[in-house]
Amino acid sequence: MRTKKKARVGVFGIGLGAYWPQFPGMKERLESYQANVEQRISEWACVVSGRLVDNAEKAAKVGTEFLREDLDLIFCYVGTYATSSQVLPLVQRAKAPVVVLNLQPSAALDYARTDTHEWLSNCSGCCIPEIACAFERAGIEFHQVTGMLEPEEDVREPWELAWNEIREWCEAAAVARNLRGSRMGILGHAYPGMLDMYSDFTQHQAQLGTHIEVLEMCDLDERVSAVREDEISQKMEEVLEVFEICEDSPIDPLAKKPRPEDMNWACRVAVGLDSLVRDFNLNGLAYYYRGLNGNPYERLAAGMTLGCSLLTASGVACSGEGDLKNAQAMKVLDLLGKGGSFTEIVAFDFRDRFIMMGHDGPFHLEIADGRPMIRGLGLYHGKRGYGVSVETGVRTGPITVLALTQTREGRLKFLVAEGESMPGQRLQIGNTESRLQFALDPAAFMEAWCKEGPTHHCALGVGHSTGSIKKVVSLLGLELKVIN
Repeated sequence: MRTKKKARVGVFGIGLGAYWPQFPGMKERLESYQANVEQRISEWACVVSGRLVDNAEKAAKVGTEFLREDLDLIFCYVGTYATSSQVLPLVQRAKAPVVVLNLQPSAALDYARTDTHEWLSNCSGCCIPEIACAFERAGIEFHQVTGMLEPEEDVREPWELAWNEIREWCEAAAVARNLRGSRMGILGHAYPGMLDMYSDFTQHQAQLGTHIEVLEMCDLDERVSAVREDEISQKMEEVLEVFEICEDSPIDPLAKKPRPEDMNWACRVAVGLDSLVRDFNLNGLAYYYRGLNGNPYERLAAGMTLGCSLLTASGVACSGEGDLKNAQAMKVLDLLGKGGSFTEIVAFDFRDRFIMMGHDGPFHLEIADGRPMIRGLGLYHGKRGYGVSVETGVRTGPITVLALTQTREGRLKFLVAEGESMPGQRLQIGNTESRLQFALDPAAFMEAWCKEGPTHHCALGVGHSTGSIKKVVSLLGLELKVIN
């Protein structure tokens, strides 16, 4: 499994220095609250503490310290009223996205017994409009979370919702950090004529921070040729543990029980792909090569589905047909722990109001509905060659589809939609297939989705992840369109 880096986040608290001599013990109380906040956030991210900032001079100093720490995100914990001059210079210098935390210690004040000291110790919301005004006038985008610091016996929801938002921000910052440090391979070229998939490699570097490593088929050929028989045997053992080997399809004459020689070749190519990923330190791979008349590169391209499915499940997102943008979308869902399978629209079911979606390419095995299967294919429709393919579907329950496209101005844009994976029959043709139902009926969904100029591929993941994806895309500074 590829190791996912945690986000690096700065946490600083604010309060008005004039209060400390007026109300002894308040500063220490708020510092203890902040320590609890930092401890909780450290469950999801690497925390750099900026301590309690109670004047503009400290704000400037901590901002400079934060700048040196290579932060992905800053949390401003509001303990009590503070001036905006204690926040703006810090954020300006730190140059990282900021989330303001309005976490009230109590669900409500005991109005009959609350004095000024106690009120100010709960006065976290007072200065947030002032901070928002300063940010707006300074051209700084910000986000806020409002809720409770701790739950109370009869009031839990504001605490649960707030801390779920904070966790999502930490996870989103980790996705952004990992994308910025990732290396995506492009092996071969995009499927000829699929104009939606052509990508500007420089824009991927510029907008996502991803390095694009251009690979040759001979890079893979050299490694596949060097594979030993014992490595093939080890890979075969792994495959037999993960997959069920299918008999002949009762429906499709092209889908047969895989031949031993095709299984052997797929395992050999899978070992070569492992070496390719390791040698070039790849976090993802977009691949396609046509080949000709059974030549070596045609055989290589035809043998990649099995190995790329295993790689995708291990955290190396693999996208067929050379779709680099979709590899990025798959990577986002994988970094969120939601899977991310190579998917496209297959057919509409207007009777039961769902869309069949899948592909003949890699599947994220961690989200499969039961044990995935391997079938032998006499040919790959629309492609050259033959071999083995993965047949499965995403497990039933909530799902999210995520696509990455490119606008006419050259900006990358994400599209997202949530739905449900429904139980029921799937095609038995050696492809991955899932019955997906969205809030819109199939025709309305298709119209809304295509209006945004998508690629014809998307990434499929489990769970409803729009909230987290919104945060990721915000941190990346890109556009997101939610289809609902």
